[in-house]
Amino acid sequence: MFECDTAFPKDSYDTPDHVRRSIWEYLLLGTRASFYLRNFLVFARSGWLAGHTDFPASVQTKYSLMNFRIVETCGGKIHLRGLDNLSRAGGPFVIIGNHMSLLETAVLHAFVRPRLDFCFVIKESLLKVPFFGNIMRKLGCIAVTRSNPRDDFKKVMQEGTKRLREGASVIIFPQSSRSEVFDESHFNTIGIKLAKHASVPVIPMAIRTDFLANGRLLKDMGPIRRDRPVWFEFGEPFSVTGSGKEEQARVVDFIESRLKTWGCRIEKGTPDHE
Repeated sequence: MFECDTAFPKDSYDTPDHVRRSIWEYLLLGTRASFYLRNFLVFARSGWLAGHTDFPASVQTKYSLMNFRIVETCGGKIHLRGLDNLSRAGGPFVIIGNHMSLLETAVLHAFVRPRLDFCFVIKESLLKVPFFGNIMRKLGCIAVTRSNPRDDFKKVMQEGTKRLREGASVIIFPQSSRSEVFDESHFNTIGIKLAKHASVPVIPMAIRTDFLANGRLLKDMGPIRRDRPVWFEFGEPFSVTGSGKEEQARVVDFIESRLKTWGCRIEKGTPDHE
């Protein structure tokens, strides 16, 4: 476990009211370019380092914190809760959360990596993205095709168990795609199954990142909604017993309860937990 970063030494964090807007906000007339240009420079630099150096955890944390501060200096308000749950004994963990935008992978390292070594389960196509792919490979992320569910399941079980036994936690977003609306029917049980297979605890993670919207033409470059707060909350770790059905419901309930509190939309479809 890494020594906790001094930026987030406590269980919770809220962006202070006194954070000033970046000069780029004014030079670029408050457009989305203020965020994306600075964000791209961070990814380009960190991606180059990931492809050409050892890229230790401290460096990844540093660049993720830059992305965190970009959000704040664009006028975004970030709220973190339950950080102490990441430092609890009994890890590594399978961390299961909803997925709203690219902001998750950009800022999670800033406050999770000082507490836990971890990797993501990601789409294989992301490994081809310039700079970003270098980072994901260096972190040992588990890449799935999403075209063959059986092969993807087998890969997550095998590689996920290997990473967990090496001491790294696994962050998994069970939704089929990023969405601002949470629908349990699109939230499968692969995270619970991995935790049970590897005999490690689960940490539920609720996320609100619709500050960064999905675009209509370019999904990865949508509008910046400066009036929408960013939330991350981590629940207490728990073990998976029996079929895992109750534990899946516990994760879903945790996410839905937080999203309701934060004013997000929730839909109820027919659950498909395969």
